[in-house]
Amino acid sequence: MITGCTDGKIMVRRCLVTFKPFRIFVVGIGFFSLCFLMTSLGGQFSAKRLGDSPFTIRTEVLGGVESRGVLRKISDMLEVILKRMDSLSKLDNTTTTDARRLDELSSVINRFQPAGLVERIQAIAQNVSNMAIRVEQILQNSMVQAKVRDGTSSQCEIPRDPRFPECPGKVDWMRSRWTSDPCYAFYGVDGSDCSFLIYLSEVEWFCPPLTWRNHSSPPTQYAQQPKAPKRQAAFRTDLSVLLDQVGTGKESLSFMKRRIRRLAQQWATAANRLDTKLEQRWRDQKKILVHVGFLTEESGDVFSPKVLKGGPLGEMVQWADILTALHVLGHNLKISMSVKELQGFLGVPPGRGSCPLTGPLPFDLIYTDYHGLQQMKQHMGLSLKKHKCHIRVIDTFGTEPAYNHEEYATLHGYRTNWGYWNLNARQYMTMFPHTPDNSFMGFVSEELNETEKRSIQQNKVNNMAVVYGKEASMWKISSTHLFPLLSQQGKEGFLQILHRYMEVHGTVYYETQRPPEVPAFVKNHGLLPQHELQQLLRKAKLFIGFGFPYEGPAPLEAIANGCIFLQPKFHPPHSSLNHEFFRGKPTSREVSSQHPYAEQYIGRPHVVTVDYNNSLEFDSAIKEIMRTKVEPYLPYEYTCEGMLERVHAYIQNQDFCSPEPPFIPANLSRQGSAGGSRITGPLFVTLPNSTTFGWAPNVTAPPAWPPLSSLRLLVSQEGQSCVEACQSVGFICEPAHFRFINNKEALRGLEVQCEVVDSEINHILPAFSVVRRECGLQREPLLFSCAGHSPKYRRLCPCRDFRRGQVALCRDCL
Repeated sequence: MITGCTDGKIMVRRCLVTFKPFRIFVVGIGFFSLCFLMTSLGGQFSAKRLGDSPFTIRTEVLGGVESRGVLRKISDMLEVILKRMDSLSKLDNTTTTDARRLDELSSVINRFQPAGLVERIQAIAQNVSNMAIRVEQILQNSMVQAKVRDGTSSQCEIPRDPRFPECPGKVDWMRSRWTSDPCYAFYGVDGSDCSFLIYLSEVEWFCPPLTWRNHSSPPTQYAQQPKAPKRQAAFRTDLSVLLDQVGTGKESLSFMKRRIRRLAQQWATAANRLDTKLEQRWRDQKKILVHVGFLTEESGDVFSPKVLKGGPLGEMVQWADILTALHVLGHNLKISMSVKELQGFLGVPPGRGSCPLTGPLPFDLIYTDYHGLQQMKQHMGLSLKKHKCHIRVIDTFGTEPAYNHEEYATLHGYRTNWGYWNLNARQYMTMFPHTPDNSFMGFVSEELNETEKRSIQQNKVNNMAVVYGKEASMWKISSTHLFPLLSQQGKEGFLQILHRYMEVHGTVYYETQRPPEVPAFVKNHGLLPQHELQQLLRKAKLFIGFGFPYEGPAPLEAIANGCIFLQPKFHPPHSSLNHEFFRGKPTSREVSSQHPYAEQYIGRPHVVTVDYNNSLEFDSAIKEIMRTKVEPYLPYEYTCEGMLERVHAYIQNQDFCSPEPPFIPANLSRQGSAGGSRITGPLFVTLPNSTTFGWAPNVTAPPAWPPLSSLRLLVSQEGQSCVEACQSVGFICEPAHFRFINNKEALRGLEVQCEVVDSEINHILPAFSVVRRECGLQREPLLFSCAGHSPKYRRLCPCRDFRRGQVALCRDCL
């Protein structure tokens, strides 16, 4: 039995090698007919799982009456195949050798016995997918040869057009790989050079349009979505539609929906306030897709199972607030929580993601995260490169330009697993305003009314502290990793020092037994629902951090409920160079404390940052906190109104799809001159009572956002970044303004002595060396960086002013 099966396989291979194309075509028809018959029999050949071949089989074996019926059908089909092969042997002047091979194949097939035939077919079906691909390639080659004989392929010669230098290479690639993804066949590719050229010129853009094609409709890559009339966005206060869109089935989604409901009234109030502030001006309604990649099953979704077990909630807090802000601002919103939904919304062709989308991008903006960005790359093919200007990446810890530029990062050691997407750095949106190269998205904390604030102040327990740490592992880390000096020197733990003065409370998750990491003197409430946690914070005087997690939303919530936040200072600062948590993240940012935003933008008396390794300093801080009275405080930018204001400004003003015109100072005109006379004076002038420079008031400022009225030009010290230089004088570095100071006019205005002015690719430019009298201008706009610094160079820094309580926006940005 085994020998007969082996002989049959050998003869099939010989036939595939020696038959002429037309005969192979008919043999292929026979094989495919057999395969289709197998897929239709009693569910034996099924493709239930995504990605399975149509010929995937199930393991159960047929039997009884059903088996005999199957055998009769297979026998009939084999007879039909043999008759076709016999008729083939008489066609096209068949040689004696070919006829003999056909007879051999017939005899091999006849040697199969009914008993055990199903098992043999199952064995053959395991390889039928590969066989189908081989037969398909042979069939397509046969069709190409037929076209050559008929003289119809002369119009499809491969063009040698210098405007499309990649065309010949792409055609060669298609010849060998077009069957690797079903999407090519979806677009009409059939293995012929004509179909390759049609695809490469009309679906992709590597070959010139074919003159003989009907060009009444534009190719896919040039097709523009008909411009619908602009619609005005109207503020929404009803969140029921949004809640339905978020969906169900995961604890993470339930958490987000609970948060949306809890803050619904505050969002409604904020919408009315902002509408009044904007004086009901026109706002374009945008079509927006939100794809939450980290919650998809394809990304692993490690967050949802931990929602009720003390896991991190910061990302879900931010995404819930982003969804609500976009909905309340009145935009046309679609929400995707799976790759299947993403494919449907984008119009992804069937296949493995090698082909572009089936039409124009149906969205003005796409908000996603790094997981979602990777999924979009996998399924959008070349369309991602074309449409990436529409993407906004929610990025908790930030991405600096040196890590974002793929080639530069690879050559200079900045490449990580998360960066290298070649976006404009402002397309990354952070949780806190720690990376000015990125845009600050943020989140919201619950805002208290005056009655609630008075109640909190009356009911505060002066000697009550709550520890920031829901997972038992955080308590273990506090003594062994973040503060090694305490354990090495045998000093009394800082929690024991705290316990001398205060009653210590915890909210550590546990199932049945108290976590052994939590000291016995700590009153552990277990993991609390949000409203119960809020009540606990309203009573407590102190909210104390262990140093981890970094930059979460909880400290802001505690401060908003009237707590003082005590956190550790890090010596040296934590970064990707010295700390495992930050290793691999696309930033060189140094984190000086557990919550740098709280330290820098809020500060004392609401935030106290001390060295936990110094027991005397820690003891003194506790005494100071007990003497200090504070009111609940929430920065405006973390209120619902502040977030709506910020997101509104981004949506209406940030445009990374329209190419920025080159800034040529010589083309500027003097403001108010009737004839548009060219300027002769400096572009930048010293501002009154300041060491910084601003845009000259007599020079017409080119259109920009933020407007150039906010620009403040200064020079950093050697080794100082523009982030630090701008902060030192009370401003914020603004990367959008780099292109206006990246020129010789700015250097002259600053009276910089340059013997040589070069244009290079380096993330610290524009900059100059005082010692060498060398000046460098930036040649790659994607590398304009506020974060870059060098001990040998002083940098030209574009700073800007900002609105009170809203560091993301300049004074004239609304």
